[in-house]
Amino acid sequence: MKTVRLVLALLALMLIAPWQSARAADVICYNCPPEWADWASMLKAIKADLNYDIPHDNKNSGQALAQILAEKSNPVGDIGYFGVTFGMKAKAQDALEPYKPAHWDQVPAGLKDADGYWTTIHSGTLGLFVNKDALGGKPVPACWKDLLKPDYKGMVGYLDPSSAAVGYVGAVAVNLALGGSPGNFDPAISFFKELRKNDPIVPKQTSYARVVSGEMPILFDYDFNAYRAKYSEKGNFEFVIPCEGSVVFPYVVGLVKNAPDTEKAKKVMDYLLSDKGQAIWTNAYLRPARPIELPASVKGKFLPDSDYARAKSVDWGEMENVQKAFVDRYLAEVR
Repeated sequence: MKTVRLVLALLALMLIAPWQSARAADVICYNCPPEWADWASMLKAIKADLNYDIPHDNKNSGQALAQILAEKSNPVGDIGYFGVTFGMKAKAQDALEPYKPAHWDQVPAGLKDADGYWTTIHSGTLGLFVNKDALGGKPVPACWKDLLKPDYKGMVGYLDPSSAAVGYVGAVAVNLALGGSPGNFDPAISFFKELRKNDPIVPKQTSYARVVSGEMPILFDYDFNAYRAKYSEKGNFEFVIPCEGSVVFPYVVGLVKNAPDTEKAKKVMDYLLSDKGQAIWTNAYLRPARPIELPASVKGKFLPDSDYARAKSVDWGEMENVQKAFVDRYLAEVR
């Protein structure tokens, strides 16, 4: 009998322990991974300036939203960080509550929810993050269609567009660049079908380390990750904005509805949009949400403006409306 009671007690502790461990932190931010957008530096700065502990969290946007929804009756997370389309979904599914952080008025209207349910903190330009040393002497691809060549078989990676925000952004970029529209995803579906013949790698999580290691020589990714590798890692890395064109994508934060630590979470969101917070993003090669000029030392490390002219802003509200239709087709016809 004692043995049974001991086993039951241990099972109870196992169920309770993860929740207790999570709440030992000051603020829980879902989808704040250290290898993405240099959240590692941001969370260190928050600890230094606010004395708040925020644990690393290696989810993607879809997984973060799914967990917030699963915990709706008893929230654990305080802040969600999402690609903008998932921020819109979070609002639509009543997962967030409105909060307008300090300096919210300086964020352009197209980069925030009018009622404050989500607010952009930075943006990135999608392209190709390339480990030149891992190409085995092959040229750096210059265009989306180059990736379909047999030379790059087994070398191309993209995040799962049915789950990760960057995966869907990649699909939108390819689709628009190859002549598609929000109502016509045929070019993207055709492209991914052809790419499948080249044995692409399709992870669900951010894969920065896999590119740096050479395991994944080419990845659909943002400029900020490629520049981080180029200027801070050993090896030869390049960022390419494909010749056919690409897109710019905002990343947003929102306050979880009925968050356990609402007041601390608000102070963290204020910090993300503060002068210092926005400067930290620029040091990580991200475009700040507020109209702050990139420091000359940072801007000089970006591709020329003539390359960035190929990257367009799009109506992500419209793209969110057609996302499910694309995902359904992708799952049925590609995966």
